[in-house]
Order: sequence, then structure tokens, then C-alpha cells
Amino acid sequence: MSEYLPKEVREGLELARKRSLRKKSRLRLRVGDEVFPVLKLWEDGFALDSENAPHLRGLVDVYDGSRHLYQCLIVTSEEEAGQTRYDFKRATEVKKTAPLDFVRGENAPVALITG
Repeated sequence: MSEYLPKEVREGLELARKRSLRKKSRLRLRVGDEVFPVLKLWEDGFALDSENAPHLRGLVDVYDGSRHLYQCLIVTSEEEAGQTRYDFKRATEVKKTAPLDFVRGENAPVALITG
């Protein structure tokens, strides 16, 4: 069906599709001081708009609004339909507390109170 539409109409439709993806997604990719909107995120990677997306490689941070979700090691995968896809080599979920190096008992005290 798209081959029957004039080139200008197809470009307009593609532009509108990209805008709607950017508006829907609160996800952002942070590389140093640069921030890029994430169009799609899945288990093994994510996609950025090809117009603004550099060929990234290395350590990046993924945010949902202001909430830090993942610290990732990435590599550029491929370009397809105006989107550049990136694959995760490692995606570590960011926790609010440091990991414990021991098993905490179910009924363990939270703090020591001396009186």
C-alpha cells in the first residue's frame, strides 16, 4: 500500500510515527552529558532514532524519566526503518540499596537499641 502513496506523504507519515514514539516513551539513554530518547526497549536491547543516534559502544545508563533503571554495556547492532538498534552485552538493574554479602534472617532485628 505504501508504494501507491506519494513520497511526501510517506515521509510525513514516517515523521508522525517517530514523533508519536518519542512522545509515548519516557525512556532516555544517557551517555556522559548527552541524552537520547529511547523509542523501544526490549529484553536484549533498545532502539534510537537514526537521525540523532550515534554509533554507540560501551557503558550507558537507561532512565525512565528521572528514575535510573539500568547501567548497560552496549554495542550497535543494525539500522532498520529509521531506527538504530543496539544490543545489550550486559544490563544491570540499578538497586536503591547495596547488595548484602550475607543472608538476612526473616525475623532479624532492623537495628540495635541499647538502653
